[in-house]
Amino acid sequence: MRILMIAIAAVVALCASALCEASAAVQVRISLASQRMNVSVDGAPYASWTISTGRQGYGTPAGTYRPQSLRPFHRSSRYNWAPMPHSIFFYHGFAIHGTNEVRNLGRPASHGCIRLSPQNAKNLYGLVSRHGMNNTSITITY
Repeated sequence: MRILMIAIAAVVALCASALCEASAAVQVRISLASQRMNVSVDGAPYASWTISTGRQGYGTPAGTYRPQSLRPFHRSSRYNWAPMPHSIFFYHGFAIHGTNEVRNLGRPASHGCIRLSPQNAKNLYGLVSRHGMNNTSITITY
């Protein structure tokens, strides 16, 4: 019994530290129909942002993913070295990233990536960086 009490005390002390914050779950939910992204942290709403996804002929893949890599400033070798700041790659070259074409947010406009305003992309990138790629879920629905 004493060992169990010591183990419980150790877990409580660990969770009081910054390590528990690092294991928080970030959930990113993207609606292709409404062109919106909703973000929650530990189940609590964090933000809701307007996005742009793949235009006709360039679909954004629906499904549930985990981030595969983070790149603070990436350029697309496929599309004329277009800037993709704060990229969160999640599936075969598809990413969530910032865009300078904010006038197109709210409607499909990309080659399949999910575009956000630069500040929102920076905020999301920071969340995923802090909480970890393994603790982040990206769900894309129609």
